[in-house]
Amino acid sequence: MYQIENVSKTYTQGKRTVHALRDVSLRIADGELLSVQGPTGGGKSTLLQALGGLDRPTSGSIMLDGKDLATMNDAGLTRVRAETVGFVFQNFNLIPTLTAQENVETALVPMGVTKADRARRALEALESVGLGERADHLPGELSGGQQQRVAIARALVKNPTVLLADEPTGNLDEETRDEIIDLLEGLWKEQGLTLVMVTHDSAVAARTPRRIRIAKGRLKELTGS
Repeated sequence: MYQIENVSKTYTQGKRTVHALRDVSLRIADGELLSVQGPTGGGKSTLLQALGGLDRPTSGSIMLDGKDLATMNDAGLTRVRAETVGFVFQNFNLIPTLTAQENVETALVPMGVTKADRARRALEALESVGLGERADHLPGELSGGQQQRVAIARALVKNPTVLLADEPTGNLDEETRDEIIDLLEGLWKEQGLTLVMVTHDSAVAARTPRRIRIAKGRLKELTGS
């Protein structure tokens, strides 16, 4: 699935050059579940954004199904984000004036799905995360855990092969955190997803079959739980 070779990312912050990623190489197999840990500013989110085509590396290659995201044009990256990769973020990123179902439907608009099919698929996605009965609720009427479930449904409604989750439990209490991780693990198994989770929570990382750590832009493979 993913083959990352010698990826570096640098940017300028004032008069200082920041090395967000330093010569990172990594292979992620189809259907793999792994977590990415590390200190704040260590490069975790930068790696995830590169994997999702949200940001380009300064050098190196990011091959996804034989296509290099590092050199792909903007139209190609937009297509990858629309059809292949789903994103889940810490802050949910729901539109407050749209219902849960309408929020999920937004992921299908760039794909040219008809209005009727958008509604049907969005409701099915919400049902898959246990929120079918809350489809007509606004985000402000939902708990944090329920909002994250809506965000997961939005990520999965387009049937991606890759799910990238950036601190998906960062704003949740411990009980709700465990519920969300249970849900993600279940969806990973059921749908055969490739799932990459950035997390600062060692309890979350310990549940993944594979763990890596990034600090000062450098990657290290971890073993054990």
